[in-house]
Amino acid sequence: MERRNNFDALRLLAAVTVIFSHSFLIAQGVEQGDPLNIITGNQCMIGLAAVFVFFAVSGFLITQSYEQTRSPLRYLVKRALRIFPALIVVLLLTAFVLGPVVTSLPLHEYLHRPEPYRYVLHNAIFNVDMHTLPGVVFVDNAIGLEVSGALWTLGPEFQMYLMVMVLGVFRLLRLPVCLALLALGMACIHFDELDALGSWGWLLGFFAMGMTLYKLRGTRIFDGRIALLAVVGLIASVPLRQFILLFPLFGCYLALYLALHPRLPIIPAARYGDLSYGIYIYGWPAEQLSIWLMRGHAQWWQVFLLATLIAGTLAFLSWHLIEKRALAFKPGAPKPGAGAWQGWRDGIWRKAWPRKSPTVAISPSNTASRNG
Repeated sequence: MERRNNFDALRLLAAVTVIFSHSFLIAQGVEQGDPLNIITGNQCMIGLAAVFVFFAVSGFLITQSYEQTRSPLRYLVKRALRIFPALIVVLLLTAFVLGPVVTSLPLHEYLHRPEPYRYVLHNAIFNVDMHTLPGVVFVDNAIGLEVSGALWTLGPEFQMYLMVMVLGVFRLLRLPVCLALLALGMACIHFDELDALGSWGWLLGFFAMGMTLYKLRGTRIFDGRIALLAVVGLIASVPLRQFILLFPLFGCYLALYLALHPRLPIIPAARYGDLSYGIYIYGWPAEQLSIWLMRGHAQWWQVFLLATLIAGTLAFLSWHLIEKRALAFKPGAPKPGAGAWQGWRDGIWRKAWPRKSPTVAISPSNTASRNG
């Protein structure tokens, strides 16, 4: 299947943008130097906007993935294989390689403390309350103790995957429901009374916008005139002090419009592997290591350059040694020499929660990425 879109490039850019944004926070201990924070009058960091784009892309592609998967169980296994193997490895490396290198405690004492083990176990199930390690201080500022500053989004992301599955099982994965979720997500941003929904509610609008645009992909929703209105709306949201609230409508639309624009050249961002997830999860530890190697005194651009090099290298290794091999276990994924075993196994998967798969029109401009 031909893949004529720039989702790989958009996700890679978003991952690097998160590192760029965090470099100000880690080097200076405050977020005021972030360029988008300056432009919007302290409304939003550029790294946070990149997270919003991640969720919009995910909403689009994950909805497509569910509709193209033969059963909910197959879909769930595919999603788990995409998230957990690389996550568990980065947690182990952080707790038992980075931690022992940086800690001020003797190695035997560090390894006998319960915190490193709790850090891995808690974060592997998206409990990010455990985000420090014993004796580990990277830099003397407000975030110098923080080991996993970017992992907070993974829990809500996986919850979105489960939401799509539940909606699909009950045949509710329809445009009116997606629009209702978009409205609920924007309400969660605006009304403090909905804070009980946590990060899931706060990020729902961005994911739901991706779902909505996927459902509208067969219409003329991706139109230059609409994109122009979205640019105007995004600019107007700054003086209105509603940048984050309106970003699902305007910013997320523009991101997907550019990713799917048929006249834009396709950037081969995944030529050496799908590195965006790895760069994202390794970015924060790489930045903390960078500032620590510079003895706590570095400019933001020094942290950014060194951390991007480290995170990019680790992401490359993660993709080729962990992620790509884990994805080979997806139900239906071809394996050399699988033979009769694969056929028997795939038959089991087809019988698990069988459902009639809807016909999905796939054009060159809306093909799925490796989220499939």
